[in-house]
Amino acid sequence: MSLRLAFLGTPDFAARILAALRASPHEVAAVYCQPPRPAGRGHRLAPSAVQRAAEAAGLPLAMPERLGPAEAEAFAALGLDAAVVAAYGLILPRAMLAAPRLGCLNVHASLLPRWRGAAPIERALLAGDAETGVTIMRMDEGLDTGPIILAAPIPIGPRTTAAQLYDAIAERGVALLLAALDGLAAGRLTPRPQPETGATYAKKLRREEGRLDWRWPAAALERAVRALNPSPGVWFEAGGERIKVLAAETAPGRAGAAPGTVLDDALAIACGEGALHPLLLQRAGRAPAELAAFLRGFPIPRGTVLPCPATG
Repeated sequence: MSLRLAFLGTPDFAARILAALRASPHEVAAVYCQPPRPAGRGHRLAPSAVQRAAEAAGLPLAMPERLGPAEAEAFAALGLDAAVVAAYGLILPRAMLAAPRLGCLNVHASLLPRWRGAAPIERALLAGDAETGVTIMRMDEGLDTGPIILAAPIPIGPRTTAAQLYDAIAERGVALLLAALDGLAAGRLTPRPQPETGATYAKKLRREEGRLDWRWPAAALERAVRALNPSPGVWFEAGGERIKVLAAETAPGRAGAAPGTVLDDALAIACGEGALHPLLLQRAGRAPAELAAFLRGFPIPRGTVLPCPATG
């Protein structure tokens, strides 16, 4: 059965779902995304991945700064069977949630109710979760609190990165979304309320979370490297420069070594527990470099004590 849909999303994750909807039998009658935002060193306005995809496909596109009564009226006038929402970035008012015949479906990157909110993939990695997943939810006025239509788990391995999880969740999410649309249209699926227990909130990432604090356990810092690249990025200070860490592994520590101490010539850095061994690094304005090449151009000698962030 072909459904008349609107799609609301902004980043690359959402653009992948939009592409799958376009390849399905369903009609994408309208696309909504965030307006262009400043990006890069020049802070020029940059279109989002969804804007680029919609324009390339010639789809009707709306980029409102806010969703007020006029926007809700225009949305209702589309005569939708359903709306699909994926990382849109604006809260839909009640009038928009109620407009489509089958409701507004959200593709959420976690197993709800764990990690409701803005950054579920990154928070799952930072917390050391063994699995996450994707949930197709019928939206209500709460923050990711609506009833669940379908859900599927996705394992998190010891080397899984945020980029790999985005890929896996987008791929699995597309399949679940299409199944949910078909099941709802045919009356085969009934959304079920979320459990009352186990809810956690995945708050928005802050740039300062990317600074490595050597007082933390090495395992937590290694998870941060996997979770926060490419954005907001993970870094430390050395020689008056900010050095990005793009890949790392844990290493044995040394009893009595102060956090931040470089323990050897291979840049093992003492942490609150164990040590962190960066593998791929990047100086400002330079290309990423493997450890050996990086140290040839920017030596950090054994015994150097790298600074920790100031507290409180």
